[in-house]
Amino acid sequence: MHIQHAISCRFPKLPSKPPLHAPTLFPFPPSPLISLFTLHNHHPTSHTHISSIINSRRTHYWVVHKAMPCSSSLTSCCASGDSSSNINSENHDNNNTNGATPRNLKLTQSTFLSSLMPKTEIGVDRFLHAYPSYDGRGALIAIFDSGVDPAAAGLQVTSDGKPKILDVLDCTGSGDVDTSKVVKADADGCISGASGTSLVINDSWKNPSGQWHVGYKFVYELFTEKLTSRLKKERRKKWDKKNQEEIANAVKQLDDFDQQHVKIEDAELTKAREDLQNRLDLLRKQSESYDDKGPVIDVVVWHDGEVWRVALDTQNIEDDPECGKLANFVPLTNYRIDRKYGVFSKLDACTFVVNVYNDGKVVSIVTDSSPHGTHVAGIAAAFHPEEPLLNGVAPGAQLISCKIGDSRLGSMETGTGLTRALIAAVEHKCDLINMSYGEPTLLPDYGRFVDLVNEAVNKHRLIFVSSAGNSGPALNTVGAPGGTSSSIIGVGAYVSPAMAAGAHSVVESPSEGIEYTWSSRGPTTDGDLGVCISAPGAAVAPVPMWTLQRRMLMNGTSMASPSACGGIALLISAMKAEGINVSPYSVRKALENTSVPIGNSPEDKLSTGQGLMQVDKCYEYIKQCHNIPCVWYQVNIKQSGKTNPSSRGIYLREASAFQQSTEWTVEVDPKFHEDANKIEELAVFEEHIELHSTDSSVVKAPDYLLLTHNGRTFNVIVDPTNLADGLHYYEVYGIDCKAPWRGPLFRIPVTITKPVAVTNRPPQVSFSKMLFQSGHVERKYIEVPHGASWVEGTMNTASFDTTRRFFVDAVQICPLHRPLTWRSVMTFSSPAAKSFAFKVVGGQTLELVIAQFWSSGIGSQETTSVDLKVMFHGVKVNQEEIVLDGSEAPVRINAEALLASERLAPLAILNKIRIPYRPTDAKISALTTDRDKLPSGKQILALTLTYKIKLEDGAEVTPQIPVLNDRIYDTKFESQFYMISDSNKRVYSSGDAYPNSKKLPKGEYNVRLYVRHENLQILEKMKQLVLFIERNFEDKDVIRLPFFSQPDGPLIGNGSFKSSTLVPGMKEGFYLGPPPLDKIPKNAPQGSVLVGAISYGKLSFAGLGEQKNPEKLPVSHRVSYIVPPNKIEEEKGKSSSLASKKTVSERLEEEVRDAKMKVLGGLKQENDEELLEWKKLSDSLKSEYPKYTPLLAKILEGLVSRSNIKDKLQHHEEVIDAANAVIDSIETEELAKFLALKHDQDDDEAEKKKKEMELTRDHLAETLYQKGLSLAELESLKYCLSNTDLTWCILSKEVDKTDEQSKDDSTIRPNLFEENFNELKKWVDLKSKKYGILLVTNEKRKQRLGTALKVLTDIIQDDAEPAKKKFYELKLSLIEEMGWSHVATYERQWMLVRFPPSLPLF
Repeated sequence: MHIQHAISCRFPKLPSKPPLHAPTLFPFPPSPLISLFTLHNHHPTSHTHISSIINSRRTHYWVVHKAMPCSSSLTSCCASGDSSSNINSENHDNNNTNGATPRNLKLTQSTFLSSLMPKTEIGVDRFLHAYPSYDGRGALIAIFDSGVDPAAAGLQVTSDGKPKILDVLDCTGSGDVDTSKVVKADADGCISGASGTSLVINDSWKNPSGQWHVGYKFVYELFTEKLTSRLKKERRKKWDKKNQEEIANAVKQLDDFDQQHVKIEDAELTKAREDLQNRLDLLRKQSESYDDKGPVIDVVVWHDGEVWRVALDTQNIEDDPECGKLANFVPLTNYRIDRKYGVFSKLDACTFVVNVYNDGKVVSIVTDSSPHGTHVAGIAAAFHPEEPLLNGVAPGAQLISCKIGDSRLGSMETGTGLTRALIAAVEHKCDLINMSYGEPTLLPDYGRFVDLVNEAVNKHRLIFVSSAGNSGPALNTVGAPGGTSSSIIGVGAYVSPAMAAGAHSVVESPSEGIEYTWSSRGPTTDGDLGVCISAPGAAVAPVPMWTLQRRMLMNGTSMASPSACGGIALLISAMKAEGINVSPYSVRKALENTSVPIGNSPEDKLSTGQGLMQVDKCYEYIKQCHNIPCVWYQVNIKQSGKTNPSSRGIYLREASAFQQSTEWTVEVDPKFHEDANKIEELAVFEEHIELHSTDSSVVKAPDYLLLTHNGRTFNVIVDPTNLADGLHYYEVYGIDCKAPWRGPLFRIPVTITKPVAVTNRPPQVSFSKMLFQSGHVERKYIEVPHGASWVEGTMNTASFDTTRRFFVDAVQICPLHRPLTWRSVMTFSSPAAKSFAFKVVGGQTLELVIAQFWSSGIGSQETTSVDLKVMFHGVKVNQEEIVLDGSEAPVRINAEALLASERLAPLAILNKIRIPYRPTDAKISALTTDRDKLPSGKQILALTLTYKIKLEDGAEVTPQIPVLNDRIYDTKFESQFYMISDSNKRVYSSGDAYPNSKKLPKGEYNVRLYVRHENLQILEKMKQLVLFIERNFEDKDVIRLPFFSQPDGPLIGNGSFKSSTLVPGMKEGFYLGPPPLDKIPKNAPQGSVLVGAISYGKLSFAGLGEQKNPEKLPVSHRVSYIVPPNKIEEEKGKSSSLASKKTVSERLEEEVRDAKMKVLGGLKQENDEELLEWKKLSDSLKSEYPKYTPLLAKILEGLVSRSNIKDKLQHHEEVIDAANAVIDSIETEELAKFLALKHDQDDDEAEKKKKEMELTRDHLAETLYQKGLSLAELESLKYCLSNTDLTWCILSKEVDKTDEQSKDDSTIRPNLFEENFNELKKWVDLKSKKYGILLVTNEKRKQRLGTALKVLTDIIQDDAEPAKKKFYELKLSLIEEMGWSHVATYERQWMLVRFPPSLPLF
């Protein structure tokens, strides 16, 4: 993960904004510019800026396993240079000119400001001095990143007064709002917003159709985690203030009550006091459980006859209720049209733009997902007329912002975002793309995105620049796509002495420029160099307004890439002005052949590429080459006699490659742009190439080659037999005999890492007295002995004064796997020894790297002495991954130690379950053409798969799609995205190629998987794609598997195996048993898989080897258990024997009756005709079985479930009548007596009778419950006026329905609700979730609202299943009735979270 350092800078306050009733709209506002900096060092941290956002997806030790921006922020302890290697290219000066300055460098204010935005290092100042008008004018750069804030300092206009940002796009869809719902305004000019809010339309807005599209969005979904956290704190303060006022009021009411009633004996007074106490307790608990999901903004879209317009209602964000109203919003349209943006509120200061898609059905609200993108854009092209030293590299260039960092995923890129960004870049006819994102990859120069990039570069002549990654200093750490793709210029990160002194504020700057320690290194696994060039990897650049600062220091290859991109923009500006044809082929060649080497050894090229780019020299080269055809020399290499896939370089790494010379066939294939003239360019192309080797004693090549359009092959012989152990780098390159000044036309990198053989026993290697200064890197290559599976190492440091920090990295390259990497960051405040352990693969070369951070130890003249001891351990088994097939049979394991005696201490656990699911629904749809049509003209299709899952208990789950997971770049599929939602459409979790685990409550869920591709046949094949739901066990449920010394151990129970000592040459066998049946999770379906880990060895470190979890040891392997069929219940069949005692006639009559009831239960009641059919059948069955309780209960159930009720009064009376019929059919006294008695459980007849009576009791309880609800509803519907006061009417069957008769009747019965309520109390616990609503209703009727709310809250909390909307609606009504407005507002926002009207868009 990328190391960062950030400084905050104080600037004049932000520009004042218009009144808060309208969003701030700026076409191109001027920005106050800094003239003086006040610097504050932040505390160093072990996180990067990006990793703090996505900490759920990162691993320890900063090793990048997931996609992320290649930048950093906050690193005074973590920056570092590298002394690896770089060959001095032909005709280049020594690297001492690369910003190198004396160690006692003193900065002036001018040089200090220059160091904050480094440009001198890459020759920008010299170039602009010679060509002041070629400052990027005419160049258009697409920024593929987290989004760019158009209000950020320096990003409004170019140096020649043109708009800086031409378009701002969210390519991920994270800001999309579903506005497919269309409404019409009423007579008062009001519409109903999608959130349920009534909105007033501005009568000046033109809308010829009268149709208003509406949608809504939770504003926190548009904000970064940092901004959300800030707003939550500020909103919490205001909420707490209101809540404290209510608490004080509740305390006063309770105190007043106690003073009025010193002695309470009356039951009603006791309940009244309890109600007051409940109110107080609820307010206190509300404060404890406060969880702010954020304000909701309503979105309204309409077509004004010319363009789509968008207005937002942001009242929920504002403090002042008069601010943020829809009618006061100044409508926006697509940013590309009028280039205007808004700010949500003064509180957040967050800029946004809008874009409308799909004929008004989708609105994209574009915000940034981190400051990263704005910072990157500022480095490339910011323009500060009052402070030109702080200008970006190309202040005259224009930009488009393509957000590829998905806000839903904490700014991680998605395939959808990448593809749409490329579509936009081609559509806008961009010259350049900068992408400061990346991740490790399995296959270099492969995948769907790489194919699209190749098309953009080769056909549309886009120049693609990207960061190499921040995973150095070990080799093979370049990330995709920047460091692994041939069509992309991968950029490493360089730090000059001036940058160290100024931007990083180190005590003493290094004597010369170096590569940052963490900058990723080549080669790629197929031998390509990986890093193309280097550029300054740190800058103080603009950041979004919501950060409440104007600029920030970040470092990383994320910063080096836009520095290089800006430099290329200068070249394009000059080329266009001078009429020179722009080609990514010629520009790249010019960059490589004019860069200044960094470092003095050939091996430095693996760290720095061809060196530090030089804009001025590059342009002179381009001018000289302007009449030469634009050609890319594609190199494909195969080892002679082998059919393995071709590579782009020669990479000898494993020990077997050093025993003899090897011959390689090299094919050089000139590639022209697709629009090249076949006769004038292709047919006449012919070059006389002189081949050179940087060391012909090791790498031999022919002298000459005649190269034509159809390409040529030649052989290269590599003889590594006489090389010393360690890293070696060579090149074979071709020079044009007729124009040698062009430099190398193509290069064949040859990387050789010759390992040390471990021959002694026990197998260990020691490296003594390694001396380190700031930025020094030591690389050791070791042939891991066969049979080794882990390393135990000890690092001793000595002879230093100030604190030292080191990277300790290990890398192994394994075929068809991503590089096996391990990293530890070790800090030594004084001389000490530290131990470590990590996994290795026997027989493969291990690179072990120790690097002192470039900034660690600066200012101290003392070197650090390091001794390193590495010991190899291993337990070899006959099968690493074990599958238990579900039977009682154990699995035999044979173990042996090949290297030295080892302690055999097997440990195995099962800690998760994987349940497979097939989709219940699959739909393929064509996406819209406005952003999902490829440059080739192909339309992208989407497959949406729906899976239904059920959790019997709350659990932490992770959806897994094995064929798609863990790959973004090295896959031929464009993208995937999933959402997990409950039956209320509430989304609990979403993710992409890297699934997230999420704790879900008990209940049923839908998992929707969204896969994009333009090939219909491929999507058709995926319609039955298997999804696994992986559920983690709680610690108490983890299953520990037993080991036995005998095969019968699992059944007999003896012969337990614990541990032993393995001696080389001797094998030992033991058995892994299946889990005990009682430990298998309940409801684990047949075919599901219990998954865990097994380990065999034991660490020698004190305290580290006693772990109970094998996954925490350096080496563990997967163990699986396939869940067998469930045990057959022995009780089955008894019911049939009891039924056989009845006559055939009786059984037939019961079957017919039950069948009729089943038909009744299946009838719908959605229209008048269906209602009539249901009533006819229910009346018929009721007359046929007048006293059969289950039938009467079924009729009541049908009435209760009825929807679209026209006459509520009549409906509730029908429910009461049906309830009375059920009650009359039950002998309640007999039922009570029976249930009070104990029964013999072995008596089948008695058990059957007991079950029947319990079912009758349940019918009675449900009937009384439904009757009570209807009685309460009738009370609220039938009320009368008496003495101008509203009073509740007493309901009775004996009382006539008219008001007059109610008043005249002198024989009014007691309240029927009370009668029914008291009867229900006899049978059930009214505080249970099933019947508690009636208790809530009773308390509400008696105006004990606090008690009613407490009971309801307890019911909701005890209900483990997804929320029931009626409960929360009742809760909200109680809160509103009590006058707690702040709590009501909070609950209304949560209502949209729990019960959204529709599922969100992908």
